[in-house]
Amino acid sequence: MTPFRIGLVVNPVAGLGGRVGLKGSDGVGVQERARALGAVPRAGARASAALTELRARGVEFELLTAGGPMGVDGGRAVHSPTGDVTSAADTVAAVRALRAAGAGLLLFAGGDGTARDVHDALAPDGAEVPVLGIPTGVKMHSAVFAVNPRAAGEVAAAYVRDAGGVRLRRAEVMDRDEAALREGRVTARLHGWLNVPHVPTRVQQRKTGSAVVDPEAVGGLAAELAERVAELSPALSGAPPGRDCPSPDDAVRGRVVAGRAVPRAPSALVLGPGTTTQGIAAALGADVSPTGVSVLAVEGRSASVVAPDATGDELLELARERAVLIALSPIGGQGFLLGRGNQQIGPELIRAVGAERLALVASEAKLAALGGRPLLLDSGDAALDAALSGYRPVLTGRGTCTMYRITT
Repeated sequence: MTPFRIGLVVNPVAGLGGRVGLKGSDGVGVQERARALGAVPRAGARASAALTELRARGVEFELLTAGGPMGVDGGRAVHSPTGDVTSAADTVAAVRALRAAGAGLLLFAGGDGTARDVHDALAPDGAEVPVLGIPTGVKMHSAVFAVNPRAAGEVAAAYVRDAGGVRLRRAEVMDRDEAALREGRVTARLHGWLNVPHVPTRVQQRKTGSAVVDPEAVGGLAAELAERVAELSPALSGAPPGRDCPSPDDAVRGRVVAGRAVPRAPSALVLGPGTTTQGIAAALGADVSPTGVSVLAVEGRSASVVAPDATGDELLELARERAVLIALSPIGGQGFLLGRGNQQIGPELIRAVGAERLALVASEAKLAALGGRPLLLDSGDAALDAALSGYRPVLTGRGTCTMYRITT
């Protein structure tokens, strides 16, 4: 009996621009700049992680793949890229070759741009072939991705074991204009649909646009974060009266954090991307992009921008010099806190700052829109994600919070 055939194609440059703050990896120029800034490819490693999980689940299959950097070891290559530098045309050609070779499930490691290329390769008559994305890019707003590489292996195993028992659903392929994104404008369009194995909680939702944020709620969040940044100063002591939500430093202010003395340099507020955090910055009098990671110096109820588009290395240097509070807001509709559009805030930074210095912020409406689904982590570090999982307070205003479940 012929074993089930799984096809795999890797976009080797997917996610290259994330940690270095380039907001995407489309285009040779962007990829060259990312490498010059010290970016390291991670698509192959994340694809291998998915395959490791798939094989650990004991299903029998034959792996078909592309050659060179577009594939992984242990598979039968049915296509070879035309050169050392791969392109969208290589992805399209590889997907078509995998389909022609009889792949019954197509896995791809990449981001939204890769999903668009896969869609184009299968259109119009091949869109019925089941597809699943191994999240490797910067944004991944499409609904065709597993929530993390291990989940991709879980879903693939479930489909191979019992394809008739895992139904397919039409999932949106969304892609943003990266040139506009780098100018601070968020524009996206629906590119089409792909059929994806439907395993709830293991396949992500598509990103939904954020509604207009309540100015009162944002103002309250801004005031709360400003107070918490002020509390990081070793010159201050004691928690403000009437606090209902635990402050990251109520227990350690003025003493030792993560085994080291609290720095004496002025404290800083690091804002992850999003319209909620952009609104918080505006409430403090600062103008930031909704798509980058920004660093603010806060004084009282006002702030100034220290770094408008900080890279991972810049954030690490900042954490060595001063006390830092990191504010993260989940992606609307998806619920991701880490691993989607904010790779600059990586595991090394979180360990340097301390998990107690992560402030999670969201309006009550944004949390309600998740319908009880948990907030998600995909930092690339399984141990850190496990340590951050559980119930944690999410700030919803000044002095108000909701305990909410976080998982991988």
